Amino acid sequence: MKRALLRQIEIPKDVTVSLEGTKIKVKGPQGEVSRELNSGKTQVSVKDNKIILDHKKSTKNEKKIINTLYSHIKNMIRGTQKKFEYHLKVCYVHFPFTLKSDGKKVMVKNFLGEKVERVVQIPEGVEIEIKKDIIIVKSANKELAGQASANFETATKVRGRDRRTFQDGIFIIEKDGKKI
Repeated sequence: MKRALLRQIEIPKDVTVSLEGTKIKVKGPQGEVSRELNSGKTQVSVKDNKIILDHKKSTKNEKKIINTLYSHIKNMIRGTQKKFEYHLKVCYVHFPFTLKSDGKKVMVKNFLGEKVERVVQIPEGVEIEIKKDIIIVKSANKELAGQASANFETATKVRGRDRRTFQDGIFIIEKDGKKI
């Protein structure tokens, strides 16, 4: 059954939103996030301090698209007000390893006693703070913060050894204030 569907997002006072074609830019006190919206036939507009997602004859697929766009835009607004923060823990049992930050790369030295350094790539727009055995990843873009955290986990993944014995690695312990 096709029916009209409308979702509205209130824009806070300290945030500005601009829409240029299918690209949306959200600017706030903690930074700026932009995204290309693949909305299909869904109408996206900014009026009277509100973002309006509208579709005249929507089915369940259009409802899914509208709800996804709604969540993405809410995350963009929330990230520009307060940055998303991930906490990672450095864990080792056998060989103590060290981290060295070098611009947009982090070098992992002596992981499992390896002579070759492992390199973690940090996406543009992400801040990394290393405090002994805790790594803090901050970004206004939720996807970039999550990708940087995943890069740390995959770079220190143990391969070819028994995971029950070799429990070394870097693991996410907190995602945006929620303990894991």
